[in-house]
Amino acid sequence: MGVTYKVVYTREAELDFISIYRYIAINLAAAETAKNQADRIINAIKGLDETPLRHKLYQHEPWHSKGLRILPVDNYLVFYMVVEKERIVAIIRIMYGGRNIDWQLSGSKIDD
Repeated sequence: MGVTYKVVYTREAELDFISIYRYIAINLAAAETAKNQADRIINAIKGLDETPLRHKLYQHEPWHSKGLRILPVDNYLVFYMVVEKERIVAIIRIMYGGRNIDWQLSGSKIDD
């Protein structure tokens, strides 16, 4: 087994995840679908603990230069950064792919 990374979530990512679940479960009245979608997102994120650099960098600046990567999961996008020296994968945001991604990221706290 190779090197493993610790996966951590920002507060924004946690709130994003809760919002996605609630929207599907409550607004769309589809609790089982919400659970299944949440499971798929969590399982995809868990896979980042061994090979986090396999997904492409987000192409727009300033996020590209900061090393922001994208993990697509169905219609959702998981944005994350790898802190190589600390072996950490930081989940920055989780959002629906049909939204204005640049606008949503502009409010995210991504440190240099």
